[in-house]
Amino acid sequence: MAKYTRQLTGDFQTLLQSIEQGILGGSVSASLEDSADYQTGDVRVAVRVFERYSWLGSNRLSLSVTLVGQGDRLFITGITSGGSQAVFFKINTFGEAAFLDRFREIVDGF
Repeated sequence: MAKYTRQLTGDFQTLLQSIEQGILGGSVSASLEDSADYQTGDVRVAVRVFERYSWLGSNRLSLSVTLVGQGDRLFITGITSGGSQAVFFKINTFGEAAFLDRFREIVDGF
């Protein structure tokens, strides 16, 4: 499992769309598996779960993204999972790192 977390300022919807388009456009096998949205007052929360196939690991990986916004203050985290073939311990986590690197590029470019 790998994680990237960041606080930033900007438009909630624009960042969310950038992430969705960037992840889905970054891999031919990427898909949006499910999503949830919530708002109370001026606080917004969006959860997205993406999946893609890792050629190197010969398995599927997931990326869970949570975006929280209050006005232009944003908090985002991305957590990858599933990048291992072992039963009792994790090996071959290259696919997870690559998936998270794509997410990080999108967020850092925002």
